Amino acid sequence: MSNLDKNFTINGAKSMKDEIHPSYREVLFVDSSTGTKYLIGSTLQTKETEVFEGKEYPVHRVSISSSSHPFFTGSKQILDTEGRIDKFTKRYQMKREQGKQEQEKQQEAAKKKTVKPKTKKK
Repeated sequence: MSNLDKNFTINGAKSMKDEIHPSYREVLFVDSSTGTKYLIGSTLQTKETEVFEGKEYPVHRVSISSSSHPFFTGSKQILDTEGRIDKFTKRYQMKREQGKQEQEKQQEAAKKKTVKPKTKKK
C-alpha cells in the first residue's frame, strides 16, 4: 500500500471518510498521437497496465495532450488521429452520390414524360 492510499490526518482529524472515495493512485497517461507519457496522480480506474521506469502503472490513453496540441507545439497543422475528417468525407460523399442518383432518376422520368408516343396515321 502506498502513501497515496492511506488516509492522513490534519490536527488529529481525518481528512476523508473511509470507503466512500475512489483510491488515489499514480496513473500513466499516454498521448496516442505522439507516444509521450505523463505520470499523474488520479482516481481514474483503468483496466490496462504498462511498465514505466521499472514499475507497473495503470494506463489511460488520450488522443491529444500538450505534446501534440497545435497551441503548445506551435504548429498550424491539426493532427487527425481518430479519422474524423475521413469519416466526414465518407458520410457526405455517400450523400452526394445518392443525390446524383436521385437527380438522374428525375431526369430520366422527365425525358419519358416529354417523349410522346407516335400515333398511327390512317
